[in-house]
Amino acid sequence: MIDIPASVLFEGDAAGEVLVLDEPLSFWGGVDRESGVIIDVHHPQQGQVVTGKVVVMAIGRGSSSSSSVFAELIRLSIAPAAVVLTEFDHILVLGAIVGNLLYKRRCPFVRIDPADAARLATGQRATIDAAGLHATGLD
Repeated sequence: MIDIPASVLFEGDAAGEVLVLDEPLSFWGGVDRESGVIIDVHHPQQGQVVTGKVVVMAIGRGSSSSSSVFAELIRLSIAPAAVVLTEFDHILVLGAIVGNLLYKRRCPFVRIDPADAARLATGQRATIDAAGLHATGLD
């Protein structure tokens, strides 16, 4: 297990398989609200499922409605286990906060250095806690 320093954007503990996104993702119109599948036909990871994953991306893309969609994914228990960003995204973090307030479910958000994000790969296992991000299989 390798430790990666992280800034906590929204606290919580989570574990799951890593899903690295090659491009930013809009949760509004980019993720199916019933299945958690990436449906944006222009996204490189179209067809991948975000549910229960530790989703790694630079930042979200698009509409401020992404926060309400993200909260809805939390309500339906099909949200990511956690989200790892390299840039702060207040819209997505707001969705996690609202999801916790309304539905008492947490989806932690952390921010890491882009060089550390480049070390992560889809399929690895990762955990998020107050001490940061911990991943297996890093070089």
